[in-house]
Amino acid sequence: MKKLLEKDKKVRKQIKNLEKKKFILKIILNNENLPYLLRFNASNRLNTIPKNASKTLISNRCIATVNKKKFGKLTHHSRIFFFLKLARNKKIHGLAPASW
Repeated sequence: MKKLLEKDKKVRKQIKNLEKKKFILKIILNNENLPYLLRFNASNRLNTIPKNASKTLISNRCIATVNKKKFGKLTHHSRIFFFLKLARNKKIHGLAPASW
């Protein structure tokens, strides 16, 4: 589990570092008032940025269970985590540790 969290932190850091650079290069590329050579160089530099620095690689995970599914963005925990928390505190009637 720690390995997945460390990998996610590494990806987020890499994306954060390259996000500003990509944004500036895209603005230069789409600006028609700039000279062609400058836009061409921006295009080449944009193509050299690694493809694994995309925002789509970021996945939100539960802090405790490292679960991607059924994740609450406001709480940063999954539903399974809250269910287990209630079960351990014996807040759910009829649920004993032997049954789960």
